[in-house]
Amino acid sequence: MHATSSLLRHQQKRVQNHLSQSDIYSFFNLLTSDDLLSHVEENLPEHRERQYPPTETLAMFLSQALNADRSCQRVVNEAATNRLLGGLRPCSTSTGGYCRARQRLPLEMVRGLARLTGQLVDEQVPLQWRWRHRPVRLIDGSTVTLPDTDDNQASYPQQKSQKDGLGFPICRFVGVTCLSSGAVLDVAVGRYQGKGSDEQTLLRSLLHNLEIDDIVLGDAFYCTYFLLAELQSRGIDGVFEQHGSRKRKTDFRTGQKLGSHDHLVTYTKPKRRPQWMSDEAYAAAAESLTVRELKADGKVLVTTFCCPKEVSKHAVKDLYKSRWNVELDLRHIKTTLGMETLSCRTPEMAIKELWIYMLAYNLVRLLMAQSAFLADCLPRTLSFKHTVQLWVSFTCQRRQTYTEEQVAGLIQMIAERRVGNRPGRVEPRAVKRRPKPLPLLTESREIARARVEQYGHP
Repeated sequence: MHATSSLLRHQQKRVQNHLSQSDIYSFFNLLTSDDLLSHVEENLPEHRERQYPPTETLAMFLSQALNADRSCQRVVNEAATNRLLGGLRPCSTSTGGYCRARQRLPLEMVRGLARLTGQLVDEQVPLQWRWRHRPVRLIDGSTVTLPDTDDNQASYPQQKSQKDGLGFPICRFVGVTCLSSGAVLDVAVGRYQGKGSDEQTLLRSLLHNLEIDDIVLGDAFYCTYFLLAELQSRGIDGVFEQHGSRKRKTDFRTGQKLGSHDHLVTYTKPKRRPQWMSDEAYAAAAESLTVRELKADGKVLVTTFCCPKEVSKHAVKDLYKSRWNVELDLRHIKTTLGMETLSCRTPEMAIKELWIYMLAYNLVRLLMAQSAFLADCLPRTLSFKHTVQLWVSFTCQRRQTYTEEQVAGLIQMIAERRVGNRPGRVEPRAVKRRPKPLPLLTESREIARARVEQYGHP
């Protein structure tokens, strides 16, 4: 206990020393920087003086994403209370005006702000946070559900195996994340099923975010010939787990041997063109490519790091282990922030809500990156949920300005909470607490409601 207190005091002193040498106040006001302000001003819709101007609406929308109570009524009540306490005339607590103000927010403005904040975080990453001074990008996809409305079902249909009225519209998204900071650089959104909605197609629309010397980490789903060929043509390295269909055919007795369960092998271009690929792109792809296959911890990894002297087998294995961080990032976005189930009842507003969550997530990562830099630690050693809780508590008063001492105290408190280091942790995917004994809804709600009105509850 004494050792923990001593370590905490040493850490606080180190943060205070860095704070005295840095312009923390200008960082805290980053949201009023020229880049973000110009982007907001360029995309602001024409508006007259209203109760909810665009900038105020955006702030309230972000508050919904960061708060456990995400209802429109809560954020409207909060705005009305702040007006009253600020000496202004009380306003109506009806949510209609705020909901219409959210609809007027341009999607391009919200999406651009989310991407821009991700870039701002990435630009602040020092070289010592990167893997051998090279940026590492994590790629992965997931899904979110939307309210079951006719408009949402038309744009993002539910699974075909479910009966009408029993499922929920599903939206698929694929993101590119920075390993060092955890910030989301860009996201592609599409349907759950149908042509052009698979993760491979969505990922290819994000490849412009990758630059020469980047490193891409992905699971076995992304280990395809055409993605590997595309990365090599762009001067980008990648590490992936071997796809299941190839894993069974991997034979380390063939190819150029580099070590135990480590060799170079040549892949040839598939004879059949994928449905998502155009004839021009298929013809332009290389006829063959040389990659490295190695086996580590029971997994077969495929990488473009072909020289074992430059990147050893052990280094590739350790690098791929860090891919798990993207799973934690998705958990923070979907579970901690609550994006797993969107609440907007139209597809346009639902996608706007998704980007609001991405913007809120990147703003939290921005705070964590600055706090980690001042505490001489890596951002991923800090607690994401701890930062969200501190930020919500810090801004609940909705003050117009904060003193440098208050901002410094916030940054210092963020650095105090570290996540546990539990390598190789294994937990069962099961819950102990039983759910409420209610039967599943196996027919549309309208039919079930009519049955209850006629016969009563069973």
